[in-house]
Amino acid sequence: MITNKLQLALLMGVSCCLIGFAVQAQEPYRVGTTSANFLELGYGSSGIAMGDAYVSTVRDVSSVYWNPAGLGYMEKNEFQVMHQPWVADINTAFVGLGYVAPRLGTFGIGLVYTGYGEEEVTSMLMQEGTGEKFDGMDYAVNLSYGRKLAQWFSFGVSGKYVSSRIWHESASAVALDLGAIVNTSFLSWTGDEEGGLSIGMNISNYGTRMQYNGIDLKRPIDESPNEAGNFEYVPARYETQAWELPLIFRIGISFHPVFTATHRLTVAVDALHPNNNSEYINAGVEYGLTVPAFGVIMLRTGYKGLTMVESEYGVTFGFGLLFNFMHNNAIKIDYAYRQVGLLGSINAYTLSLTF
Repeated sequence: MITNKLQLALLMGVSCCLIGFAVQAQEPYRVGTTSANFLELGYGSSGIAMGDAYVSTVRDVSSVYWNPAGLGYMEKNEFQVMHQPWVADINTAFVGLGYVAPRLGTFGIGLVYTGYGEEEVTSMLMQEGTGEKFDGMDYAVNLSYGRKLAQWFSFGVSGKYVSSRIWHESASAVALDLGAIVNTSFLSWTGDEEGGLSIGMNISNYGTRMQYNGIDLKRPIDESPNEAGNFEYVPARYETQAWELPLIFRIGISFHPVFTATHRLTVAVDALHPNNNSEYINAGVEYGLTVPAFGVIMLRTGYKGLTMVESEYGVTFGFGLLFNFMHNNAIKIDYAYRQVGLLGSINAYTLSLTF
């Protein structure tokens, strides 16, 4: 009885939050006021194809990014690698490993990487180039833990180290992710929590600020260029401003209009409150067809950025193939496609192995 009342209270709370997100947005929107925005891109083709509506649905090692509480529902160890070519020859990637420890929970480690390629170094005196080249890269290392305390509840936590480098300048920060997933028997075809409505909550990138520093910030300065006899070159260093990480609060629900041994249809809706944009809603759908002696075929679609002010996001879609082999291990291949407005289209490719 207590569990049912708690689940009902959570469901009512989520409903109120979703309604609030739909009718209210923060102003000003603070676009372009945070650092390390590669942490917002989305990693894992399954979640991307569902319009990033994945906070209550994720159950694989990509939980390291979406919601560490999803690690608690993993039944097997998993290794996952994703490649996502971005715009302007920028490349992003994700590598994750999840280890299921019986009676302890699931431990995960993940690396998110973004490489910006090389560009020529120019100056006011040598605008055609100095013959040198500079590059830039960002990465974040996550150490995560998730545990299922009951069939209806799982929690998770991630600690991460974030680093950014542009030529000789670099910045770093540490951050924390917290998440929870609640499964209810509401809307369940089977009467249990597995097939019912799920509620997911996650706060990402709560941490320190990033401030760039490096040898290129050192500059000699003549404090009085029109005076003779003073020090002509005084060693000085420019001090850059410290910037916040992209703090994101996600809350979402998912349920199964169709839930049988062969067919499963999942509908998910997430509401997001970022610290650098207006609030918005993501929505996604996944259809899974189980083929005996083969595996599972999954089709996905979604929409990212509903209600976002001046959004460049839109429709997403993709598919997944899960192949079973000896000892109930599996290989999973996932693909996602999405439009990013004026920036064009983005493809994401993911390969997973459970063992």
